[in-house]
Amino acid sequence: MNKTAIQTNRAPAPGGSYSQGIAAGPWVFTAGMGPHDPDTKEIVGSTIEEQTQQALLNLEAILSARELSRDDIVKVTAHLEDLDHDFAGFDAAYRRFFREPFPVRTTVGSRLDGILVEIDCIAVSPVSQ
Repeated sequence: MNKTAIQTNRAPAPGGSYSQGIAAGPWVFTAGMGPHDPDTKEIVGSTIEEQTQQALLNLEAILSARELSRDDIVKVTAHLEDLDHDFAGFDAAYRRFFREPFPVRTTVGSRLDGILVEIDCIAVSPVSQ
């Protein structure tokens, strides 16, 4: 199976030795995305809801480079800086972004570097590209 790197300027550029996303067959795997503006690299928002929305938009930008959308996401992993404090706000923003059936999700507390949330996902293409 071939692997193809996904690159778009509509999502933050990698800050290290990794791809924004990888397509492998019908599957797309994204790197973890934080709440950074792709152009300015600045953190968007000060609340968990605002930062979650931006992180999800960054994921959507990567998927759109493969002509996929949020509706093609099947699995989400979310890291919250303060799981106890921010889970409800994160979940509210997540619920507004997706529609049912929601992707399966793992949400964990993590030490993040100056951001409240980082999210990655797995999506599946209805047609292998």
